[in-house]
Amino acid sequence: MSKLDARVAPLQSDSPEPLWQQASRAITREIAVLKLGAGGRLPPERELLEKLAISRVTLRRALQSLVNSGVLVSSHGRGWYVATEAHQEFPQTLESFSETAARLGLAPSSDVLSARQAAATLDQAEILSIAPGSMIFHLDRVRRLDGVPVAVDTSYFPLMRGLDLAGVDFANASLFRLLTDAGVDLARADSTIEAQGADFELAKHLEIEVGMPILAMKQLIEDSSGRPVLCSTIRYAGDRYRLRTSFSRTGKTV
Repeated sequence: MSKLDARVAPLQSDSPEPLWQQASRAITREIAVLKLGAGGRLPPERELLEKLAISRVTLRRALQSLVNSGVLVSSHGRGWYVATEAHQEFPQTLESFSETAARLGLAPSSDVLSARQAAATLDQAEILSIAPGSMIFHLDRVRRLDGVPVAVDTSYFPLMRGLDLAGVDFANASLFRLLTDAGVDLARADSTIEAQGADFELAKHLEIEVGMPILAMKQLIEDSSGRPVLCSTIRYAGDRYRLRTSFSRTGKTV
């Protein structure tokens, strides 16, 4: 753990600049002085409070402002860390988490929260275009890149002939690969993305604060005939995921 540099300049209580802004700049300077790279951990809050001579409320506001600007990330119960570059997705390409990790040069891994068979509910049956009560497979995982929790992935899909899930290590397996090997043609996906706040369970799995912003992507994948084959809800930590897309102008102004 890094120690706060003893040369940190005292904050000016009589300055027109708010103390929390002064503290933000002081912390940013210290990151450079201490040569903290991406993932580097800041000194504990009690040391920051002592050296900066500010209240905990002021310190928290300064730290949160650095989170909002992308300089820091917070890991609930563990401390404050220098942010890594947010990983980008390219929604024009349908690819698995493992394929995305390979493209980024990162190591994928998963914590399996639940893996089970169940009868499809009415809503699930309607989404997958199957009969209510048909057997489907549920899989809940925390997805990691280089060990950092990036998303919580909740997926379900219909059990089908040729799909053998016995003995599958879902901590390392790719659903796309399993389905493809079973003869399923993953052709296209419809996705919707919305901003949400992390609840307690999600914050615990992603190691972020409750209420921190997340991006929730709901995705329905179909085969080449238009048959739904996989439904997922993937909730990304807001500071670890960046969505990039492009638009083309095809019509005229009315």
